[in-house]
Amino acid sequence: MADQRRRPAVRDYDRNVFINCPFDDSYEPLFRALVFTVFDCGLVPRCAKEAYDSGSVRIEKIIALIRQCRFGIHDISRTEVNEAGLPRFNMPLELGLFLGAARFGAAEQRRKSCLILDRDKFRYQAYISDIAGQDIHAHANQPDQAIRATRDWLVSAEAPSRDMPSSTDIARRYAQFQSELPAICVETRRLSSELTFVEFAAIAERWLRRELALAAGPLEGAGSD
Repeated sequence: MADQRRRPAVRDYDRNVFINCPFDDSYEPLFRALVFTVFDCGLVPRCAKEAYDSGSVRIEKIIALIRQCRFGIHDISRTEVNEAGLPRFNMPLELGLFLGAARFGAAEQRRKSCLILDRDKFRYQAYISDIAGQDIHAHANQPDQAIRATRDWLVSAEAPSRDMPSSTDIARRYAQFQSELPAICVETRRLSSELTFVEFAAIAERWLRRELALAAGPLEGAGSD
């Protein structure tokens, strides 16, 4: 008898990248760099900020997103305690859900691949030693380093995409995009600092498509007799 719990295949599963990271203002430069890099590598960034639904239970939304994504970026660098003396456990929890899906899920889920980021490569040993054996990548709170780690991981994970640009090329394009973003926002009567994830992602994707089209130039022989 067929397994009645089997779910249909997720559309675009092989191109979806779940981003599990802090959403505070100080992390925003890294977050935006990750989103841009995923787009520039030909894939689709997904995160919990893509939908505002007060009627949805957050953990259920996270589980649904994880199910829809073959790839996952997990930044566990924020372990500082708050005013109550307690650390933030959301990112390690979501990492655990992702690893659990990869370990115990159906065949599609077992093809998952994840990148774990931290400020320093071995810092995790002091607070989440159970992930020893995973390859932790350090970004030192620098967007360029996060870009490099993400791009190189997607290449090694054999993400289904066109030939990926170098991390240097992505960082150069990202710097250009950042310089143009304020003017883009002025044209649409928005502020860069107030963009939602959905707005930022849409602008970044359109900008990259335009740049790639310009770089490709006119088709050879176009317009000739």
